[in-house]
Amino acid sequence: MISNRTGKVPKTEIRKIEQPPYVVDQSKLRRFNSKNTVFDRVMGDSSWEGYMRMYDEKILRTISEGKSGYSRVDFALAYASWIVHDAFEGGFSWKKIKPYKISVDTVGIDWTKTKYEVDDPYRMSIFIKRAARLFGASLVGVCKLNRDWVYADVDVPEKFENAIVMAVEMDADGIATSPAAPAAAATGVGYSKMAFILAGVGEFVRNLGYEAIQCGNDTALSIPLGIDAGLGELGRNGLLITPQYGPRVRLCKILTDLPLEPDKPVEFGVKEFCKKCKLCAEHCEAGAISMDDEPSFEVVCRSNNPGALKWYVNVERCYLYWCENAVDCSTCIKVCPYNVASAGKANISAKEFWESNVK
Repeated sequence: MISNRTGKVPKTEIRKIEQPPYVVDQSKLRRFNSKNTVFDRVMGDSSWEGYMRMYDEKILRTISEGKSGYSRVDFALAYASWIVHDAFEGGFSWKKIKPYKISVDTVGIDWTKTKYEVDDPYRMSIFIKRAARLFGASLVGVCKLNRDWVYADVDVPEKFENAIVMAVEMDADGIATSPAAPAAAATGVGYSKMAFILAGVGEFVRNLGYEAIQCGNDTALSIPLGIDAGLGELGRNGLLITPQYGPRVRLCKILTDLPLEPDKPVEFGVKEFCKKCKLCAEHCEAGAISMDDEPSFEVVCRSNNPGALKWYVNVERCYLYWCENAVDCSTCIKVCPYNVASAGKANISAKEFWESNVK
């Protein structure tokens, strides 16, 4: 799947830096309104070609065609992968959720009534990171909440000064089948894991007497917060590139008033590598990723947030391809050399996926 270039990632040192490695034009930068996300526009923007189009609209026809990776079994897995994300009420709550099973009176301690005195924010950050990893986070970092990244239509009280940003690794074999349905399953499992991780870490924060706003893709932009928290850099494909997994992660975050020591951003040469690589753009079925040599401030569709120097992705084209494909796509993730370096593979068939790790 990798083209005529090797796409080999150069060995680069991960450097901690004082300021995030992105460039913004404050005269153009605006807080993004969540109504402009491509998914909200499906239901709310009648001027767009994708209005009222669901990317499962061709699923039955696709299954009947008998193509590898698009069978009833493949789609059954993809839809099952989202169950915790979609059904677990406690995953993305701003408040404590009443447990399904009520504790008996003799063990019912309400930890939220008193605050644990934090005299060392650095030490508390260590506790938070260990807890996040226990609950399943692959990576975790802390940053001050930059309110430029909070959605314009969301009101987050000023006392929420910190963000705990977590990355969840997605299954390498699943992503390697993209754009087939097992890749969508890897994505869905990532989101379902997010729901559990957020609920656990959020409850840990509340049990210390502080507040937690648990967020997936909602409330604030995850990628710039991930950059601020030192998890990685922005890639040509519009995704966070991590040193450990490349872009093969899902991001979630908790906004909190718990005193924490922020991490420093990191830099390891992603922008310079992306200038020359272009594999994600070459392999994008939708033609949604820029082939330009240099990033710019020029947006390409309404669902872009202006003001940052980057390669803007035409997510309208991306979504319309999903509708044609009958399932979402992760090809820009799978072909990324930063992913291949960690996953050890760029492409496998659905048959290979189903037969991998089977005794």
